[in-house]
Amino acid sequence: MKKQNASDTLNEMIAVLQQQQALELEILKDQFHITYESLKPVNLIKNTIKEVVTLPNLKNNLLNNVIGLTTGFLSKKLIVGATHNPVIKLAGTLLQFAIANVVARNSESIKSTGDVLLHRIFKKKKNYYNDEYSETGNA
Repeated sequence: MKKQNASDTLNEMIAVLQQQQALELEILKDQFHITYESLKPVNLIKNTIKEVVTLPNLKNNLLNNVIGLTTGFLSKKLIVGATHNPVIKLAGTLLQFAIANVVARNSESIKSTGDVLLHRIFKKKKNYYNDEYSETGNA
């Protein structure tokens, strides 16, 4: 009789393990499907675009880099010009990348300095025009 109880217990344990195995197989299949869908090229591109768009300060960083590249390009054109000397062209390219890098890294301080200078320039012009207007108004 002990053997029958032991075999019944063993059969019950086997049935429980088979149910657990079936459940884990279903979970594995679901995970495989999710992984398969996420690795499709279209979904990879969509997810990458979503991540890039949701990055903080994306517009600011992009603007800083564009300003840096433009400044580097213009400085190269101003300094090097339209030379055909390969050494000067190489030096100009190195200068372009150096200036672009410096401007992109320090764009916030450059912007604030530019704002202060523009404010001072326009404030002086405004005061000049106001003084001139007040003199003509008195006459």
